[in-house]
Amino acid sequence: MTASPASPSAPARVLLLTGPSGSGKSSLAARTGLPVLRLDDFYKDGDDPTLPLVAESRDIDWDSPLSWDAEAAVAAIAELCRTGRTTVPVYDISASARVDREAFTIGRAPLFVAEGIFAADIVARCEELGILADALCLRGRPSTTFRRRLARDLREGRKSVAFLLRRGLRLMRTERGIVARQARLGAYPCGKEEALSRVAAADRRCASRAGGSALPHAGVPRTAGSAPAAEV
Repeated sequence: MTASPASPSAPARVLLLTGPSGSGKSSLAARTGLPVLRLDDFYKDGDDPTLPLVAESRDIDWDSPLSWDAEAAVAAIAELCRTGRTTVPVYDISASARVDREAFTIGRAPLFVAEGIFAADIVARCEELGILADALCLRGRPSTTFRRRLARDLREGRKSVAFLLRRGLRLMRTERGIVARQARLGAYPCGKEEALSRVAAADRRCASRAGGSALPHAGVPRTAGSAPAAEV
């Protein structure tokens, strides 16, 4: 599905999509039909000396924004808005490392989604740059998020079982606080259906601004069989 074209005088805008790990960001982003930038590819490498630790276990705290390269993510988003293309890292979560780089393009789409657990941390910066269309935070039941996240992480072999259980229980206990923090940073908390409605509204605004028409399926569920990207 191709997005509606933007005129050269109307740079693209970004819709930031965040929420706790396992909340369904990637699957929702895939349902929009818009180009999707995976912000989790901007994690730092596992041997980076600046990585934060979880005090009680001494595990690397991959849920801290300090484990993520916000400046590189913002630079990539800004370049996409300006030119429609950029180069992004390819991150292997099981190896805790960037293993490659690849070209990423949105073509002439007037709107794209950037999704990840740290998307709220760059809301203010994207607003300052004049490229933000909206910022959403998916929320749900912590117990449901815990089960979904653990099943996914075990299936994909992301980390050791012990690490995944420690992380999962910690995130379940703190999930409401995570959502509250993301809301304070400027991401609007909502469920999936409201999020899809806001995505569709943002797409219409951006398409109108660009002088085109909205993507027909933005904010509308995709047909059965379309596979969403892996959710972090």
